[in-house]
This record gives sequence, structure tokens and C-alpha cells, in this order.
Amino acid sequence: MGARDGAGMIPASYRRPETVEQALHALAAHGSGEVRAIGGGTNLLDLMKLQLMAPQGLVDINRLPLDAIEPRDDGGLRLGATARNAHTAWHPLVERQYPLLSAAMLAAASPQIRNMATNGGNLLQRTRCSYFYDRATPCNKREPGSGCSAIGGLTKYHAILGASEHCIATHPSDMCVALAALDATVHVRSVRGERVIPFAEFHRLPGDRPEVDTTLAADELIVRIELPPQDRFAAHSAYLKIRERLSYAFALVSVAAALDLDEHGIIREARIAVGGVAHKPWRRLSAEAMLVGAAPAGERLHEAAAHLLEGAVSQGENAFKISLAQRAIVRALETAAKGTVDNQGHGPMPERAA
Repeated sequence: MGARDGAGMIPASYRRPETVEQALHALAAHGSGEVRAIGGGTNLLDLMKLQLMAPQGLVDINRLPLDAIEPRDDGGLRLGATARNAHTAWHPLVERQYPLLSAAMLAAASPQIRNMATNGGNLLQRTRCSYFYDRATPCNKREPGSGCSAIGGLTKYHAILGASEHCIATHPSDMCVALAALDATVHVRSVRGERVIPFAEFHRLPGDRPEVDTTLAADELIVRIELPPQDRFAAHSAYLKIRERLSYAFALVSVAAALDLDEHGIIREARIAVGGVAHKPWRRLSAEAMLVGAAPAGERLHEAAAHLLEGAVSQGENAFKISLAQRAIVRALETAAKGTVDNQGHGPMPERAA
């Protein structure tokens, strides 16, 4: 296939390898990122149609044996990169051991998209900034050095943390917020070998290179996501997503909260990740540490939330996000303390046996 009118909307090549090794060699042939892996295509195809991305080639990874969801020997879990979001969210092991992840994934997009979208692709979503999608406006993420039209513009959905003078966009994923809270790791491969990326290091803040979303190299392929054992959080977790409509809407603010409580209801460990506020899921370990030894109620929750959001800066129209995020963090922690909320948001689930 050739490019259409030089616009690059139709890729020059399409490959559907049968093995991971074949896929890695296809990606390595164009190490500059001119060739892209495609799974469900729920974001990439939209970007190609709008001519926001124009890869010279596509490597279809749907035939690769990367869709398994299986337990690790230590009690953790492996999530295959090409497993669909819906299958992952409803998988018995995910529901039982990581209800926070299941709830976050089922809060995302729509059932149709979850049926197609892959786990690896979810991590690689591009920003949903309206200026990024509008080719008539300057955008440093789309055309480095052209400027950021969002700054001084319509900023309702934009970042209050971790932004720079070059980009104030936010990362759109719900799944990634839960994965950040659960200390996931991303396992990637290339012809050069395999490496493991801690989830906190996978997505980048914009800095002066907003066009680079992740630390994934152009010739690397996500093969799986791994979760360490987290049974201690299963009974007390909540994913709170505040959005303008119940379905098919990105978060204004979202919070993944998980608590490990002792027999007296005192916090032994806390995890908090916030979405919709930065270029990546936002965590601050010192804020979580503030909750250890405290009851999951009262002023300590507000203090931890304020500390987690320390340094937040309004971009004008999104000033409401600062107070909204603080209230959302407190509410998510209070909800988690009462018991894990089921995937339909119907209230606390029964305590799980230790």
C-alpha cells in the first residue's frame, strides 16, 4: 500500500507476523518510530484518520501469543499486552485480587471500545487535548517548537500538576491510574533484549520534549504488564472518576485509592494515584506515608490530599480542579475504608478473607 497524496494516511507497509521475534525485527527495521505496532487500534486509527500520526508501516500484533492473563509464582499477576481491556477487567483473578484495577478499567470509554482495546495499547494512548487534535492550531506535541495553543486557551480538561511552558495536556487513561497505585511493571522487548520499566517511570512529564509520551523506545514492544502481590489492598479500594457524563467521557479528576487496615481499622499502608491532573498518573509517596498509623477519617485525610496536590497550578479555566481533586482524594479514601466498591459502583463489597 502507498501513501495517499503524500499525507501518509495509508501506511506504506502492513505486516502481520506470526511470532514475537518477527514483530521485533519489523519494528527494528525503522528504529525512528516510522513503523508502529497495532493491536485494537482504538486510538492509533483515529490519529491516522485525522493525519495526526502517519506511520510508514504497521505491524499487526494480534496473532502474537501475548494475550494470557496468568498468576505469578509469588501470587502476583501477569497481564498480556494484547489481552483486551474487557477480558482483563472481568477476569476472575483480576476481580478477586485487584478489584481496584477492574473498577478503573470498567470506568473507561464504552463497552465497545473495551472489547477492542488492548492492555498495551491503553498505556500508549495519546493525549485527548483538543488543540492536539486540531491541526489548524500550533501544538508542541504534534509539531515540536510550534507552541502550545492550550496555554491561555480553553483549559478545562488540562493539567494542574507537572505541566511545563511547552505542554499542559493530561494523560487520558483510567487503567493507568490504577496500575500506578498498584506498583505495576511494564515488560518490553526488542531485538536488543528485554527490560522491565517500573510504572512510575513509563510515562513522562512534558518538560521541553512534550512530543515524547513514554520511555518506550521506538523499536520496543510491550509484551506484558506485571502486578506484584497486593492481597492486602483487595478489601479496601475504590476508583472514583469524576466526569461530565456517566459513560464515554474522560475524567476531570479520577482517584485510585487502596488501603491496608489493621484489625483496629488503622492504616498500615496507603496507595493514592490521581488521574486527569497531569501528563501521567500522579503519585506522591510522602503523602501516602502521612496516612500510616492514622484512622482513615478526619483531618489527616485532608492533610494528605493537600500534600499530594502541593504545587498545583491553575491554567485559568481549570482552577476548579485543585479543590475538586482534594475533595475527590478524601472521598476515595473514605470510600475505600468502608470496603471495596464493586465494579458497578453499587457500594461496599463484603470483607475478603485474609
